[in-house]
Amino acid sequence: MTTIKTYINEWQQALQNEILHLKKFGGSRYNVTNGRLLSNDGPYSYYFDTVMSLRIPVGSTIKLEWGTMKTSGKVLSSEGRGVILSLEHRFGDLIPEAFLLHDPWELLEQLMERLDEIKKSKQKRLRVKRLMDPSMEAKHPVEKIKSNVHELVLRSKYNPVTFVWGPPGTGKTYTLARTAANKYFQHKKVLILSHSNQAVDVVLSEVTEFIKKKNRFREGDVLRYGGNTGKALSAHGEITTSQLIEKQDPILAKDRERLIEERSSLKQDLFRSFSKRDSDHLLELESQISRILEKVRKKEIQLVKEAFIVGTTLAKAASDSAIYEQVYDVVIVDEASMAYVPQAAFAVSLGKRVIICGDFKQLPPIASSRDPLVTKWLKEDIFHRAGVVEWLNEGKLHPHLFLLKEQRRMHPEISAFTNQYIYHSLVGDHESVYKSRNQLVNQAPFKGRAALLLDTSFTGSHCVSDKVSNSRFNLWQLLLSFQLIHEAYLDGAKSIGYVTPYRAQASLMEMLLEEIYSHERVAADIIAATVHRFQGSERDVMIFDTVDGVPQELAGMLLTGKDSERLINVAITRTKGKFIHVSNRAFIRSHIFQGKTLRQLVDYQVRQGQSITNQQIGSWILHQHSKLRWMHARKLEFIFRDLKFAKSSIIICLPGETVLSMEWKEQLLTIGSHVNLTLISSHQWREADNWMEESLPFPFVIIDKKVLWLGLPLEGANGVQPPYVAARLSSEKVCEYLLRQL
Repeated sequence: MTTIKTYINEWQQALQNEILHLKKFGGSRYNVTNGRLLSNDGPYSYYFDTVMSLRIPVGSTIKLEWGTMKTSGKVLSSEGRGVILSLEHRFGDLIPEAFLLHDPWELLEQLMERLDEIKKSKQKRLRVKRLMDPSMEAKHPVEKIKSNVHELVLRSKYNPVTFVWGPPGTGKTYTLARTAANKYFQHKKVLILSHSNQAVDVVLSEVTEFIKKKNRFREGDVLRYGGNTGKALSAHGEITTSQLIEKQDPILAKDRERLIEERSSLKQDLFRSFSKRDSDHLLELESQISRILEKVRKKEIQLVKEAFIVGTTLAKAASDSAIYEQVYDVVIVDEASMAYVPQAAFAVSLGKRVIICGDFKQLPPIASSRDPLVTKWLKEDIFHRAGVVEWLNEGKLHPHLFLLKEQRRMHPEISAFTNQYIYHSLVGDHESVYKSRNQLVNQAPFKGRAALLLDTSFTGSHCVSDKVSNSRFNLWQLLLSFQLIHEAYLDGAKSIGYVTPYRAQASLMEMLLEEIYSHERVAADIIAATVHRFQGSERDVMIFDTVDGVPQELAGMLLTGKDSERLINVAITRTKGKFIHVSNRAFIRSHIFQGKTLRQLVDYQVRQGQSITNQQIGSWILHQHSKLRWMHARKLEFIFRDLKFAKSSIIICLPGETVLSMEWKEQLLTIGSHVNLTLISSHQWREADNWMEESLPFPFVIIDKKVLWLGLPLEGANGVQPPYVAARLSSEKVCEYLLRQL
């Protein structure tokens, strides 16, 4: 029998190994541009522009790479599209473009310190023992159970540890929130923790709503601590620390707001035109803000002490003494399948009773190192490590595992696959979903269909790897997916998700939506991201773009590896009414083994008659967007008109051994001498101004670095079957991205 101290030593070693890996190899890379020196005294402060808002906490340790030069530093300020860094080395007055590397390894160090504290406390060690070895007899009175909520209330009253298995849409938030409220009504102190800010917001919103309905809400009793609260709490701002401080100390709140507004305005000025006076003022503002924040901190600590229900993230709890120095009657850990085992152990140490809730069929925790201890303790969830899943593999439910069995989120055509293949028929559909999702099903695209496979087989060789990140992207599937979003938005979808396993593809869609669809995006609440961002959320329409296809020789590990079942499960189960799977069926059938989940999904959708091929593209594209036009690739008058009106440059890519036809050459010979013609091809043409031999595997034309024609010249589109389709996209950012790949 492993002792708790042995467990803790292994956890600390695993955390240390992950920290060393992150320090050595870095983690998330962000492109920063236009860096300007703010202060000449070391450490050196620089202001950088960023493509999008960076979610990096102030005070985080970072690295900056500029060409071959590297330096360490810290984040002084990060908001909007600007970041101020304090760097150890001076790189001159201007840094045109650099990479910012960040990984929150400081949070892992703080977790190691909390584990040290558990070692010293007999009571905390006992709590952790019950988590890791839940072999104690279940003592709750089964005969008294009246409902799911009542069962969880009873389990968490009589048993020190309760595991809740909550598959998607089975009422996990509903059940947890009412259980927390029930404990509150008994004057118990409850701590609600989760891996993500969004999950904390959702549970606290539900708790607050329920307590208000019972007319038992008292200001200050429920507290959302830390994090920038999102939409989920928009109706319950009175539980946030910012609003409570505003009521209790309006002068302090106004001072903070004024300084932050002044900083934001000053950053915009710096973005437009840089001046030494503004940069000095900005540094002084940062110093004033830090003094105000210290006063705010003292107020927040008092609010935490006085609250009965506190919600925050696991990372915040382990790093903030206002949380970890308290003892709670009940600790609830939501989305526990995404938490490290040492995080779950730390959470358990804070409470007399604990509820561990999650779905071990969804995404596991994320760690970077390949060290065996990291794999064992930081890449697998507590359900597996505590032996709960072992029981399930033997066809039994663990005595301390409570399964929520009925899903109320997805239309049955969508849930049919996951119910059978992922949950092995342990989960069924509540009768309400047969009718409640029909309105969404009857909206475009593909009216009357809830689940679809948009098959991109034989449309060309579009799947390539990004030169910087090595993450894959596929422009053809990207544009088809954008068109699906456009059709769904125009027919009234209120929330749309675009999910993909590959970060490069997600970033491209994010870029496209921001550039040409920003107004619609806000109106329809459109999110484009990798799968991890979607866990815990739901959308009217989900578009799952798998990206993989020719000319790749192997399917990506994200779609075939150990955790691929979980990733695909999350992608499908976010959906309420319409799930559209954009995938290359021919590639998947020839590159992925039959037992893998993605292959099972494609084969299942084909058997169910859910497949739509490229032949039907004209039947579902009903509304052409002004910036994205689809047309027959043999009708060349449109592209030739664009070539004729080119102002400065034309870039043509011809993959493989293909050459320009006489028809194209004749058109290109008529363009003005002021237009620079670049040909990317294995064959040189002496009329071109520039020639590059290294090409991408698909044909395209870029005009004036802002108009992209994808799929032309058609001669270069190997393996394409009719109908021959080309796409015309007006997007400077996508053109710039594509040119960077060359």
